[in-house]
Amino acid sequence: MQTRRQWTVENDGARLAVFEYGLPAAPATPTVLLVHGYPDDHTVFGSVIEDLATDHRVLAYDTRNAGASRVDAVPAGGNPLQPYRLPLLVNDLYAVLASANTGGPVHLVGHGWGSIQCWAAVRDDRAGGRIRSFTSISGPDIGHLRRWFAASLRSPRRWLLAAGQAMRSTYVAFFQLPALPELLWPLLGPRYAQRAGTSARTASDNGVRGLQLYRANLLGSGVSAATGQPPLEVPVHVVVPLHDPFLSPRLTDGLREEVKDLRISAVDGGHWWPVENSGAFCRLLRQNAPAPDSADGAGQTDQSGR
Repeated sequence: MQTRRQWTVENDGARLAVFEYGLPAAPATPTVLLVHGYPDDHTVFGSVIEDLATDHRVLAYDTRNAGASRVDAVPAGGNPLQPYRLPLLVNDLYAVLASANTGGPVHLVGHGWGSIQCWAAVRDDRAGGRIRSFTSISGPDIGHLRRWFAASLRSPRRWLLAAGQAMRSTYVAFFQLPALPELLWPLLGPRYAQRAGTSARTASDNGVRGLQLYRANLLGSGVSAATGQPPLEVPVHVVVPLHDPFLSPRLTDGLREEVKDLRISAVDGGHWWPVENSGAFCRLLRQNAPAPDSADGAGQTDQSGR
């Protein structure tokens, strides 16, 4: 993939590598911002970028401490997890948008941990006028996840669902352990490198450096699970890989009460379906991205990606 432009954004103690592809910025050119997950960097979207770049302006960045991005050293005595808290990740996303001179709202696409960050970003007050739509793949809103677990535990008929998701999430508890996950990643690197189209060393490096995301945000992160929040205004398209080993397809239960304009597409694939089926993924993005002034299709369920 040919990079049109590359630059660095300094924000909240991080230096973020930002990349631009495809068409130049213009009022009529749709802009897509891609946010990768763990243990990836922006190159995981390589085939997606090549496809979308034919008729979009495509922006991507390495999230803090992944790929070519770095986090400054934590001051002596400081909390080593603080630089990886979700509010800072959201600030990064808006700093990238501010640096890119988008000229209008963008279509936001997040995968895995990138999607978790994007859920927080579209719930932020800054989303209005900056984000036109959000496509989420394999990364739930943390607040919704906690509400989903609470609702499931209150209903005996859903206990098996909650237990099943808890089993899928055991790796999260493993990542909280000191040192052991870091020692394991050199063995896992080759497996993930093949999926991401990168070297085993890069995959292992991203895996080790990204562990702080789990340690800083998932256990006792302070993300509210309160109910009764106003429905999300940004149109959301949730792509649900039916064979994702980490997330139950039923995690979308209850989401319609939280998102005003929601579309759900079930696809026959696993966690890295967007990478392994980039052509089908790009077709879904083109089919489901709402036009600038369109609110049609609210609340639909789409099976076209299967």
